[in-house]
Amino acid sequence: MAAYLEVTWVDPVTGTTGFLVIDRLVRGVSSGGLRMRAGCTLDEVRGLAAGMTLKEALHYDSTGRYVPLGGAKGGIDFDPYDRNAREILGRYLTAMRALIERHWTMGEDFGLRQDTIDDVLGEMGMGSSIQAVYPLLDNEKQARDRLAAAFGVKVDGVPLDELVGGYGVAEATFWLRCQQKTGRYGRVVQGFGSMGGATARYLAAAGVLVVGIADRHGVVANPAGLDVENLLRHRDPLGGIDRMGLRPGDTTLPLDDWLAVPAEVLVPAAVSYCVDETNCDRVAAQVIVEAANLPVTAAAERSLAARGVTIIPDFLANSATNAWWWWTLFGDIEPTAESAFGKIRQRMRALVAATLARPGTPRAAALALAAQNLDRIAVRFPS
Repeated sequence: MAAYLEVTWVDPVTGTTGFLVIDRLVRGVSSGGLRMRAGCTLDEVRGLAAGMTLKEALHYDSTGRYVPLGGAKGGIDFDPYDRNAREILGRYLTAMRALIERHWTMGEDFGLRQDTIDDVLGEMGMGSSIQAVYPLLDNEKQARDRLAAAFGVKVDGVPLDELVGGYGVAEATFWLRCQQKTGRYGRVVQGFGSMGGATARYLAAAGVLVVGIADRHGVVANPAGLDVENLLRHRDPLGGIDRMGLRPGDTTLPLDDWLAVPAEVLVPAAVSYCVDETNCDRVAAQVIVEAANLPVTAAAERSLAARGVTIIPDFLANSATNAWWWWTLFGDIEPTAESAFGKIRQRMRALVAATLARPGTPRAAALALAAQNLDRIAVRFPS
């Protein structure tokens, strides 16, 4: 099915290109984040937008107040570390303003932080990155107050919104305790930003060994388990780890070695297409939980499946952040950490269990679940 709308933007100052793909509208609205990275392409954004449609659909509950939206995604082909990144972001958001106001609810993705997006939109005189959804709310003021309260919650000094996605990924891995022997091997997490950092944090808090973490500088590894909380204290805003904060027993490896660290589970939580046909033979893990969007190419997935590697797909594994926003806004949960974590725990475990109970690969099973829910939404809200 072709996307509803595809936009290619060219920055009039630098020539930088940006994209927006609205894969589908439900009740006139779509949902999906905005990323910034050098090399971002329209094909990438198109795939991410389709994934958002699936991610939304998986969380459909006919008894809930939140009715899933359509999927969308934005992308800017630019280095987020460049000193001109904020100005380019501002011009992109200005160009997309009409769509943000009426049809595209958006938030942070790879290379961008929510507070940066909010600041730039504020400078433009816009109230919120999700204002397109407001007409669907029963009581806009109560809903906005509820979401604002949730964004004010901190857990051990960390904002709740930076934790919910990784908490969901961690929950998506816990089925292994029942399904497989979980011996001395641990988890390797690639990426240490909001998603990867929170995933590692909650894996470690549950007593799971995190034996390797990859950032843009390379790999930090320890077969006895890394002190994740210590590494989080030595992390910069975009997930880089200060090597001066490493502890005895921690070692550093080249970035290319992140796939080969001995581990039971691999969690790619940063860039798309990081596991492809050129490197998938180096994957040491038996399970991949896709915390990033589109981290494993289709060709690599086929090769890994032939080796018996199980892959929990991105649109399931990393769906908690998106769902948490809407559960909170629409009033399905209270604006507290306890309510958020309880709902995420229940939904992620149920979704993974339902997926693994179906025949075929986890991706095929999750796709079937999403398609089933899309049909239900279409019947309830015909276009």
